[in-house]
Order: sequence, then C-alpha cells, then structure tokens
Amino acid sequence: MSGAADPTAAMRRMAAGFPGVAQGTSCNQGAFKAGRGTFLFIGPGPKGQGFKAMFKLEASRSQAQQLAARSPSRFEVGSTGWVTARFTTDDPLPAALWKKWLAESYELTCGTESAPRKSSRTRKPGRKA
Repeated sequence: MSGAADPTAAMRRMAAGFPGVAQGTSCNQGAFKAGRGTFLFIGPGPKGQGFKAMFKLEASRSQAQQLAARSPSRFEVGSTGWVTARFTTDDPLPAALWKKWLAESYELTCGTESAPRKSSRTRKPGRKA
C-alpha cells in the first residue's frame, strides 16, 4: 500500500453524520449503529491487507451481486443482505458507489430516509435519539 490517506476516513465521516449514530467496535472493525442496529462495519481487510466495509443492502443487492460475479475477491454478497467490499488506498471504492450503499444501509437499518447532518454532535448519555 502507498502512503496515501486512509480511504475509509470519508466513509466514517459520512456515517457519523447521519442522525442518531453511535460509534463502536465489533472485533477489529469500526461499527456505526442507529435505529434498529448496525448499518456499517469498516476496518482493516483480511490479514491486515487493505480495508473492508460491510453494508446492509436491499435495493442495491442486484448491483452488488453483479459486481461480485465480476470481481469475487473484491465484493461478496451474503444471504442476509450484508455486502462486503474490499479495497486499498491504491484501488479505493468509487465514491458514488459507497455513498449510495452507505445511505441505503442507514435507511434500511433505521427504517427512514435521512440525509447526513452537516455537523456531527455527540448525544448525551442516557438520552434517546
């Protein structure tokens, strides 16, 4: 990998900008949660090589399946709707693709359509979103 900027940083910023998001970890992955559950897992790729992001998809699942058929080492579609995308700093995910998938994953998890907030605020403990 080159010394380029972290390709997950923009994804993390967008995910954190959705209303009611709490950030945590699951194993060695960052987890972004809102509404009924987690909508994004993101972190290092297998054996520390590259990166991976997992999105919960429904409407875009057929697109993900087509990408997985063409590039199975880069995309994987699970039976429950989770899509894993693997990428590197030298070969990042196209911004239009991950932005679409991230918004869909958030909306599917929260059961509502929402645009990211312009600024991210931390919720006070004990307050519901």
